[in-house]
Amino acid sequence: MRVSTQRSEPVPDTGDTAWMLASSALVLLMTPGLAFFYGGMVRSKSVLNMIMMSMSAMGIVGILWVLYGYSEAFGNDAGHGLIGNPFDYAGLKGLFGGTYVASGAAKVAIPLVGTIPATVFVAFQAMFAIITVALVSGAVADRMRFGPWLAFAAIWATVVYFPVAHWV
Repeated sequence: MRVSTQRSEPVPDTGDTAWMLASSALVLLMTPGLAFFYGGMVRSKSVLNMIMMSMSAMGIVGILWVLYGYSEAFGNDAGHGLIGNPFDYAGLKGLFGGTYVASGAAKVAIPLVGTIPATVFVAFQAMFAIITVALVSGAVADRMRFGPWLAFAAIWATVVYFPVAHWV
């Protein structure tokens, strides 16, 4: 008799999950590093503005990513494949459902992307969205005030990063 070693439900891999979490943390640490790097390259009167521009990317893009960015980047095609459907995962809807039983314990809600929890994948991809917007801040060093930068960062992430991430 042949015994199947495959499980009927996918199982999260602890090594993959740990690696993705560590990678996410390291990519997130790139943003303050970039802020200090850019801060050292501008005139002394613009250092604080430059650091604030890079650091604000974490807050702006983080909120937009949860609200609709992940959905636009990884949702089903909308607009002839130009963007993902912004309502598929709006507010990370549907990423906290599903079941997984660990070692005979009670069922735990863990939807997976491959072998990692979906929320870990969301966090990993969010870090790249954040650092990409922070990189753009270097192009406007000494040329843009902080207020307009906040609006530009939100618009740029929505119009450029989220659709391009969907294409890939």
